[in-house]
Amino acid sequence: MHGTISRAWQWHRPLMLLTGTMAVLTVATLIGLVVDGRTIDGQSVWAKPLKFAISFGLYAFTWAWLFSMQRRARRLCWWLGTSFTVVIVLEVAIIVLQAARGLRSHFNVSTELDAQLFGIMGLAVVLLFIANIVAAVLVLLDRHADRAGAWAIRFGLILSTAGMGLGALMTSPTAEQQAGVVKGLIGAHSVGVRDGGPGIPVIGWSTTGGDLRIPHFIGMHALQLLPLAALLLLALAARFAVLRDEGTRVRLIVVAGTGYAGLVALATWQALRGQPLVHPDGTTLIAFGLLVASVATAVTVTLRRSAPAGPYLPPAKVPVAGG
Repeated sequence: MHGTISRAWQWHRPLMLLTGTMAVLTVATLIGLVVDGRTIDGQSVWAKPLKFAISFGLYAFTWAWLFSMQRRARRLCWWLGTSFTVVIVLEVAIIVLQAARGLRSHFNVSTELDAQLFGIMGLAVVLLFIANIVAAVLVLLDRHADRAGAWAIRFGLILSTAGMGLGALMTSPTAEQQAGVVKGLIGAHSVGVRDGGPGIPVIGWSTTGGDLRIPHFIGMHALQLLPLAALLLLALAARFAVLRDEGTRVRLIVVAGTGYAGLVALATWQALRGQPLVHPDGTTLIAFGLLVASVATAVTVTLRRSAPAGPYLPPAKVPVAGG
């Protein structure tokens, strides 16, 4: 265990330090949820810092792992990872500061200070988005020993970058804000209803209107879920002969990545129509059913057409920094 932790620490020290910091912040904000009764839009003031701590912790850990497998442009990757760390620390610091003050961090332009802090956050997100694209291109251009894992990373990088970009949909002023009915705010999470209405506990996604945080969240975390799917298929290959063929695993990951892209598109479409996740209409249910049926059919066809597998030979390990 100690050796595993030591090797992970060597992946990318700034990002791994950020991962540890976000883990500590997660615990601290969980305590805040219990002991601090203040709320913003019906949610604890510490709900947003908690969500960002978990999300950025996963983001930092995943990128540290990806950079550890790079064989090209390693120095540039180190600087990109360090820039991720600096920008995320700045973003989270403002979120925590505003939570401690009992104020919104996002969309808040009520005072000059609030507007400046929100502006800094916006700039930080733009810088993170640009650095994320550059890093994604570098990782996509590199080669990986396991082709299924490589395809999972490719889909994950593309979809997570798209998910990050979907956050821009939340920055446009609503009709009420443009008309001056709602003042001190620019942008919103919800569509068709005001932010702060009934929502799913802790995560706060609206249960009465569309919520753009949903496709944003689903897209961003493709970078964790799809590589995990590839690792799961690799683990199952030792038990199920049909998965021992690398080509079969590649095709299954392509199906998973394509289906995941469809899910992001469906969640975005549903949110933009002002429809809550938990109350889909018939059209949304039909679209979701077609998506599930298409993925299930593709998986079935892939498994049935799989070539006979020979003896199981695990893929060669990719050199890992510090390993």
